[in-house]
Amino acid sequence: MDAKTKRFIALDETCGAHNYHPLPVVISRGRGIFVWDVEGKRYFDMLSAYSALNQGHCHPKIAAAAKKQMGRLTLTSRAFHNDVMGGFLKKVCAVSGQDMALPMNSGAEAVETAIKAMRLWGYRKKGIAEGQAEIIVCEGNFHGRTTTIVGFSSDPDSYSGFGPATPGFKSVPYGSAEALAAAVTPNTCGFLVEPIQGEAGVKIPPPGYLKEVRRVCSENNVLFCADEIQTGLGRTGRMFCVDHEGVKPDLIVMGKALSGGYYPISAVAGRREVMGLFKPGTHGSTFGGNPLASAIGLASLNVLAREKLAERSAMMGEHFKKRLGNLQHPDIKEVRGRGLLLALEMNRPVRRLCESLMAKGLLAKDTHENTVRFAPPLVITKAQVDAAAAIIASALREF
Repeated sequence: MDAKTKRFIALDETCGAHNYHPLPVVISRGRGIFVWDVEGKRYFDMLSAYSALNQGHCHPKIAAAAKKQMGRLTLTSRAFHNDVMGGFLKKVCAVSGQDMALPMNSGAEAVETAIKAMRLWGYRKKGIAEGQAEIIVCEGNFHGRTTTIVGFSSDPDSYSGFGPATPGFKSVPYGSAEALAAAVTPNTCGFLVEPIQGEAGVKIPPPGYLKEVRRVCSENNVLFCADEIQTGLGRTGRMFCVDHEGVKPDLIVMGKALSGGYYPISAVAGRREVMGLFKPGTHGSTFGGNPLASAIGLASLNVLAREKLAERSAMMGEHFKKRLGNLQHPDIKEVRGRGLLLALEMNRPVRRLCESLMAKGLLAKDTHENTVRFAPPLVITKAQVDAAAAIIASALREF
């Protein structure tokens, strides 16, 4: 680590709250699947900013759309209409197969929006008594960092020290439709679930789980809300992860790659019967749906479609998973994943393995101590997958 790198890290640690434990690298430039540090060293990016960079770093078409809009109009607030948001939301609805969409900024804001939508529907449409609506969530979930969301987390790192928890949530085991059905009451307005639990270590539910979730929710008049912030927009080999089982949720939450990595953009898309319940004054965001975000979001969705990145994710993910499955190490517990959302779980902590990968020119991050998540930009080629797999094999031999 040279003096320049040490200086940047020292500045971060002196002036910034220590709410992250990053690897000791300072990135200054990115293009496609690669990033470069302040010393000029190149790395494979195998995190994609937690899947926010599905289109790759600094995609030129998204950059061009952003620059064009920045020279014309960036923000109006929702006090006025703008000439870009409508086209963006039309595209969001078309991609998700939903009727209406509400734009926000961060993924956590979109989840909060979905929570409000489910409760509003519960009171206005299902007839639940005011203040009694209940939402079912899953153990091991990760939906964001707001006080409401961490209150129904099962991860002590997320909720400890931030109580009291917001009432109105019930947790069930992930992957069990039977547990969901048993937890439903007349006051249940919604079920919030990740099709694959990314932050928990790329945990994949049993086959048919989402179909059973759809059946249970439909039979009990409960809204099915899929959090596709990390799994959506091509990451798992389909536009949305729920598409693998051919199910249609009542609400889809999206973010991260909706921005192409340029700007915080999120949205909730859903049935008109649900989203149409919002009235002026019931919800909002100064920056949500602003012209700059809308131009970037539209360009990001167009890149995903025109470059067939979901299809590429399916092909490259299958190849990458095979390469990981061929790795030899006595402490390998499991290789799992779908599309380009992959995980290598070991029988011991992997922080040192991630540091070794970094030294060899590949950036990946440990999650839940024993798991390394591999989620490169979807523009990755077969040759690049092979080169990355060789680095991982080399690091494992020394681990």
